Amino acid sequence: MTQLRPLAVTIGDPAGVGPEIVAHIMRREAELGLPPLRVVGERGSPVRPGQPDRASAQCALDALGQAVAMVRSGECSALVTGPVAKSAIAQIDPAFVGQTEFLADACGLPREDAVMMLAGPSLKTVPMTVHCALADVPARLSHNLIVQRSRIVHAALRRDYGIDAPRIAIAGLNPHAGEDGRMGREEIEVIAPAIATLREQGIHATGPHPADTLFAPHKRGSYDVAIAMYHDQALVPIKALDFDEGVNVTLGLPIIRTSPDHGTAFDIAGKGIARPDAMIAAIRMAGEIAARRAR
Repeated sequence: MTQLRPLAVTIGDPAGVGPEIVAHIMRREAELGLPPLRVVGERGSPVRPGQPDRASAQCALDALGQAVAMVRSGECSALVTGPVAKSAIAQIDPAFVGQTEFLADACGLPREDAVMMLAGPSLKTVPMTVHCALADVPARLSHNLIVQRSRIVHAALRRDYGIDAPRIAIAGLNPHAGEDGRMGREEIEVIAPAIATLREQGIHATGPHPADTLFAPHKRGSYDVAIAMYHDQALVPIKALDFDEGVNVTLGLPIIRTSPDHGTAFDIAGKGIARPDAMIAAIRMAGEIAARRAR
């Protein structure tokens, strides 16, 4: 780990908990046995903890752009991003939807090719649709989207996590996975055909599974990753199980990117009570993936 090029770590929105978490980790870097870190963020900017404004959002956006450039140039081996306030950055850059989409744009890839996976000790899960209204989800789901993103997940689990034959469990959209069409036909018309295509391509994909049982303890051992149809279907179980150790990993990019699976927590910023566990987990995971790719 210590032989890796440093990881670029952004502090996120400086009015949030990112700076204090990163500072806490830097003080314990040797004790924690972490890879070398390069912290990216404006030093000495006039930001008040818990009081985000346009200046703090601009700092977060500038740091993100700088850190991406450092990784793409080879100066750093991976990117770990602190939490930002999406709506605040969108006021500066209306095209900004989230850090995942920003990274896809920066790498010259379609946004659909940047896949968000949430990974913790108990579960790995991927939402097919992310930053959109729940009412828009059915129209955004398609055979091609599910096949394309599932293939990206399959390849990433093999390359970055050393899983030779990943087992992918795919959830249904509707209650009881549609119950043979009585509660919706997306499972019959979109999801099941996509699973059939994946299986024809040699990918171990199963489903559509009812989402209300897919994350039960006796089910989680039957797959390596669960693919959900929308944001909360994926994030509720990972945050319930692994909130303090959950890592947001962006799959499908030419660079490595991880992030703690929590937000800016403006309500507790500056109070010294923010837990660093998720950021530590994100740094460890980025270092492990970088080391695996280097080998």
